[in-house]
Amino acid sequence: MVLMCLLVAVARASEPPLQLARVYQAGMDLQGYWVSEKLDGVRAYWDGQQLLSRGGNIIAAPDWFLRDFPAQPLDGELWMGRGRFAQVSAAVRRLQPKAEEWRKIRFMVFDLPSSDMPFSERVEKMRELVEKTASYHLAMVEQRRATDHGALLARLDRVMAIGGEGLMLHHGDSVYKAGRTAALLKVKTFQDAEATVVDYSDGKGKYQGQVGALVVETGDGRRFKLGSGLSDNERADPPPVGSTVTYKFFGLTANGLPRFASFLRIRNDQPPAWSRNVSQFD
Repeated sequence: MVLMCLLVAVARASEPPLQLARVYQAGMDLQGYWVSEKLDGVRAYWDGQQLLSRGGNIIAAPDWFLRDFPAQPLDGELWMGRGRFAQVSAAVRRLQPKAEEWRKIRFMVFDLPSSDMPFSERVEKMRELVEKTASYHLAMVEQRRATDHGALLARLDRVMAIGGEGLMLHHGDSVYKAGRTAALLKVKTFQDAEATVVDYSDGKGKYQGQVGALVVETGDGRRFKLGSGLSDNERADPPPVGSTVTYKFFGLTANGLPRFASFLRIRNDQPPAWSRNVSQFD
């Protein structure tokens, strides 16, 4: 019992001060922005010694994976390739890493959080770091100069057609700053957000005896159901009450609720299931 509590304690660290994106709206001035693909991996923060998740969980990466990482902090994405979010998320959440999984993962760097240089200069610095490293597992997300709205949407269409998730825009004059900022924008065909699972509704018909929908609550106290998007396995073994899930939607209704909301995934930095239940032993 004491050992379990100790294991949970050492698996946690302070939440990293991450920069978070706002949503791109058509008509925004693209001058000065860089554009890159939004990878469907697991956000991770290298603090110079260890990998941390967005929520501050220590990611149990193998020593050989991290061996040639630079001493300075890196912000990036643990990625296996397009359409492989479930596999990389499963690998990252293990308390005991599996070498065969981590050999397929790369840490895709997209920023230098400890640098006070503007982003355009950080792009060049990232290229230098990656070129100098001996690590096969460290790479940089490709950055290109943005031009206009038409070109941006054309690139978005190409990325979506090959299984990508979307694009990111980052202003070249901006410094790294924790929290949401218009200097960092996500470009997607839909919006996404997070909510907490508070209950379930019963399934009907083919889903009799399973979960029909997740009842979720947003940070401002609004509740609604997420039924669409759940797989058969997720209906049989749903995200636990208290967990944070990501959902997608297409604008808001007149009542301020997300329109056509559907489940995407459980947030990928949630602690392992056994650690969420340790509090009963305190």
